[in-house]
Amino acid sequence: MLARSLVGLFAFLSFIPFTLAQDKTSSTFGKGIRIAAKDSSFTMKFSTRIQTLYDGRLNLETNDYNDRFMTRRARLKFDGFAYSPKLVYKIELAVASSDIAGGDSNEFGNTSRIILDAVLKWNFAPNWELWFGQTKLPGNRERVISSQNLQFVDRSNVNARFNIDRDAGIQLHYGKNKFNFVSSVSLGDGRNIVSNNVGGYDYTVRGEYLPFGEFKSGGDYFSADLNREEKPKLSIGVTYDYNDRAYHEQGQLGDALPAQRDLETWFVDAHFKYNGWSSLLEYAHKTSPDGAAIFDGNGNFVDAFYTGEGISWQGGYLFKNNFELAGRYTQVSPERVTLRNDNTQYTLGVSKYFVGHSLKIQSDVTLIKEDTRDDVLMTRLQVELSF
Repeated sequence: MLARSLVGLFAFLSFIPFTLAQDKTSSTFGKGIRIAAKDSSFTMKFSTRIQTLYDGRLNLETNDYNDRFMTRRARLKFDGFAYSPKLVYKIELAVASSDIAGGDSNEFGNTSRIILDAVLKWNFAPNWELWFGQTKLPGNRERVISSQNLQFVDRSNVNARFNIDRDAGIQLHYGKNKFNFVSSVSLGDGRNIVSNNVGGYDYTVRGEYLPFGEFKSGGDYFSADLNREEKPKLSIGVTYDYNDRAYHEQGQLGDALPAQRDLETWFVDAHFKYNGWSSLLEYAHKTSPDGAAIFDGNGNFVDAFYTGEGISWQGGYLFKNNFELAGRYTQVSPERVTLRNDNTQYTLGVSKYFVGHSLKIQSDVTLIKEDTRDDVLMTRLQVELSF
């Protein structure tokens, strides 16, 4: 049924250009297709994007080489306001296989997890917004930055191991005079959960300070200094997250485990931009007060929640022809009790931006060093297209 619905949707969208061949839109490339009601009771912007990825990995000890060519991401996005400009909505759907895993689990209703964002945002007072629905939690900056707007082919290993991802709940946002504040209460189990809440709730608080004022066009939440900030800009962020009685390996993410643990996570990040230069530093620390490891009745190790710490630093320079060179260092150190390995990665990336992050080609090479495993050289090439 889901497959037939998606096929029907794509067929409808493909048919539109033929039925409205003479129609024109005032929208420009990268800005989506916009419509508005005659009585100004609602607006909607439709946009879509794809990432086509080549990923090759060479084992430096055995010289074995494995590669793949895939659609890394494919998204359908809808946003606008309903009833009043103070009530904004966002819907984002994933249609690539790498985005919708989870169809074999009762907690997801045995269906694919195509919904990424489904959220209402109410601007109920100046500088204040109340969000209700499923969307990204206010965690580490690299996670909140859209996967469309990254400086490398994908996010760092620190983000992969420690981020708190998306969840369903309520968020309160405030921003004024160089300060941003977000707090949220959510289920703590991750996105698209349909089963009853078996644990507690997740509580998140984030604060940001911008000592030199706001970035141009929200530049603190996209990578690369595409706006070429004329004055130095810096945003410093701190997040604390408490997940009460989590049962997934990483809180909102990972496999379901046969036990529950409280998880505490701290994130500290700093994002800097000036005249084509950009830098992003992130630190993550996740612990479990009751201990991350799970043991059976005989004291044997069964599994563990992913706890530990990690640091990631990346920086780059954007030339005037919109060609960028960037480097990244990532170190992840899981707690020893989890029986997981330390992982260090060194990445060199190149990007060519044709229409900002809406049309670009990116490639990076990463040396992956992990305890007890062979060193691996990962090479990736990706094309991003969105309108």
